[in-house]
Amino acid sequence: MSREVWIGNRPVGDTHPVFIVAEAGINHNGDMVKARELVAAAAECGADAIKFQTHLPEKEMIPNGETASYVGESLFSLLKRVELSPDQHRELKAEAARREILFLSTPFSREAADLLEELEVPAFKIGSGEMTNWPLLRHVARKGKPIVLSTGMSSLQEVAESVAVVRELNPNVILMQCTSTYPARYEDVNLGVIGIYRERFDVPVGLSDHSPGIYTALGAVALGASLVEKHFTLDRHWPGPDQQASIEPPGLRELVRGARAITAALGDSKVVLPEEAAVQRMARESVVALVDLQPGSIVAPEMVWVKRPGTGIPARDLECVIGRRVKRPVRANTLLAWEDLS
Repeated sequence: MSREVWIGNRPVGDTHPVFIVAEAGINHNGDMVKARELVAAAAECGADAIKFQTHLPEKEMIPNGETASYVGESLFSLLKRVELSPDQHRELKAEAARREILFLSTPFSREAADLLEELEVPAFKIGSGEMTNWPLLRHVARKGKPIVLSTGMSSLQEVAESVAVVRELNPNVILMQCTSTYPARYEDVNLGVIGIYRERFDVPVGLSDHSPGIYTALGAVALGASLVEKHFTLDRHWPGPDQQASIEPPGLRELVRGARAITAALGDSKVVLPEEAAVQRMARESVVALVDLQPGSIVAPEMVWVKRPGTGIPARDLECVIGRRVKRPVRANTLLAWEDLS
């Protein structure tokens, strides 16, 4: 398998800049003004994609289903309130295109996936709750678009099984380490899983991050994450269950800036750069006479030591100087040259 997957016209993989997704999710609370503002802000901050969630509540859950405490109300009621119509999806996709940022959304039902297929989204994001929903995975995989698969609430065995299900139909998988708590504690993020996923599955790996701030997201980039997804809002004081696990525009802007810097710094070449040569001459040390050296004398340890600059006999060769015969006068506190010695 190749560690490169294309989302639209942008490659995601080991040798490419990290792909950054601003996860608007349902932070718009069903308000299209806020949704459009989220698109604009994500684009201005430099994110590669803005991602929403495509909920058709009747198709994805029963009305009296379970609700986690952090949601704070009936999940069905919440999703009905924030549900976006097909036309609103089209409007947001058009706004994203106008802002030159990719539009993505997470489907939570096969009907939602079909809607997104009609919109010609460049990839499908599968949320952690659907990671073991093999019927939905197969339905989405058959569409042939890249699949970004989050793995919160899952064991490594479940991840392996779901990756196998998708790969039977679609090789274009990006695997996301994720901790499904809101917000997630740093000690629960487990960034080391990124390396485990990369080695075991040989696919691009990323982090879907719910922890406070941008620290763990930047840490993921340093560990080789190819994609970082971060919940995004314009104001954490807006109502909604995901606001406290989200970053605001200054945080997203800094995440983009930091991720680009870290990616640029991840090279593995250890050579002396041309730009380092002048510093090298200044900062390294050479063998220096501590006393006046007379022709014919033998260099003793107390006669020499090392000082800057590094333009004479290198400091590493001090032992090679001791015991040599002086050929010509050398004044104290000056650099020795090999021509001074026999």
